[in-house]
Amino acid sequence: MNYREFTIEEANALVPELHRIVSKQLWVQQQLEGRIEQLHKLLGCLPRELAPLREDSEEVCTLKKQISELMAQVEEGWGKIQEMGALVKDPQTGLVDFYGRVGGRLVFFCWRFGEESIQHYHELDEGFRGRKPLPPQPRHRLLN
Repeated sequence: MNYREFTIEEANALVPELHRIVSKQLWVQQQLEGRIEQLHKLLGCLPRELAPLREDSEEVCTLKKQISELMAQVEEGWGKIQEMGALVKDPQTGLVDFYGRVGGRLVFFCWRFGEESIQHYHELDEGFRGRKPLPPQPRHRLLN
């Protein structure tokens, strides 16, 4: 398995940058969803591809171009987070995990957009619902 393992301090040091990127991502995704909805209303269905067709109106061509550009921005933004060594678990809510260790066990440190720091973890085979508070020792080290 190819992954980066973080200490809680290393992962928390990335939270300000994560917040900036995820904030932008959520905004771009909202714009993308709006353009897709507009295109659906104009055409009555979603097209199979975004390449402009001869019969497309100027408005449809513009929307297709905007959708393509927004999709590229979404991919690029989530790619930046993956380049940091994190795993994007839910792009709709901005849920991001980092491999780390608690009690010697490999776990996921779990952060969700809006949280000021990473204060939870879950086992590798669990998801967000399995989140548990970090034990006092790792949190204590963050305050010193």
